[in-house]
Amino acid sequence: MAQHALQPPAEPPSTLQSRVIDDDRRQRPGAHRQRSDVDRTDEARTDASTFDADGLVIGYPGLDEPVVADASICLPPGEVTALVGPNGSGKSTLLGGLADQITPEAGTVHVDGTKLTELGDKELAKKLGLLSQENVSPGALTVEELVGHGRYPHRGFFEAMTTEDQEAIDRAISLAGVDHLRERDLGQLSGGQAQLAWIAMVLAQETDVLLLDEPTTFLDLHHQLEVMDIVRTLRDEWGITVVLVLHDIDQAARFADYMVALDDGEVYASGRPGDVVTEELLADVFGVEARVGQGDHGPRITPLRALEDEET
Repeated sequence: MAQHALQPPAEPPSTLQSRVIDDDRRQRPGAHRQRSDVDRTDEARTDASTFDADGLVIGYPGLDEPVVADASICLPPGEVTALVGPNGSGKSTLLGGLADQITPEAGTVHVDGTKLTELGDKELAKKLGLLSQENVSPGALTVEELVGHGRYPHRGFFEAMTTEDQEAIDRAISLAGVDHLRERDLGQLSGGQAQLAWIAMVLAQETDVLLLDEPTTFLDLHHQLEVMDIVRTLRDEWGITVVLVLHDIDQAARFADYMVALDDGEVYASGRPGDVVTEELLADVFGVEARVGQGDHGPRITPLRALEDEET
């Protein structure tokens, strides 16, 4: 995915396209739920946004065959869905199609029953949030300034920051655990700290559907767990429907409620981790002989050997 430079303050970063349910439908999640004292409820799940795709075919100019072929998925509202598969299986391409960043050759994507193509730019920018793999911004920008850019779709082009905007920024910074970095320049941050700052920015958008493209890649274990804790909080306390691409299938099996496994651009399997993560899938999709058992936090995978060596 190509890098895009952040150009403050005229527009929000082009690496992030954020969207949310209209304010006249219900209040923003952060406006009526507090992180510390709200547990997940059936009502929160009922309120959560629906998100699905039907018959998506996604390709790139110059390629004879599409990267994603006839992908149909229906994601559980208010839960965490992980897209998994080997390199080149089409995970990020599918996410780009779901986020309206790549125009499908065929098929449709719906959020709350409405086609994305029927939404205007501003309305779409309030419904669906995307944080891509690569984010580039001026190093002199502070963390708080970066997070503030997440509020642009909620404001007029030249409108001043409101109390509601500042409260949303403060909530996002707190949830991402970067309050101590609020005044630091992005250029002074480690890779893990910078990733958390970008996540805080998308959280400030207060979307109901959030897409994350490999948010833990290149992070150390500490920051990986921080990111996944944030994802669980979004699910448990804010009722957000989260879709994320994960390179590590063990991590996906542990943290996701639902999984979609891709193989060569097609959906090989989808469902709960205990149903999706099988020895057959690991052999057919990942080319690995492995044993799958049940651990305390979901399927436990023990890789034994690479099968590709025998097939070449």
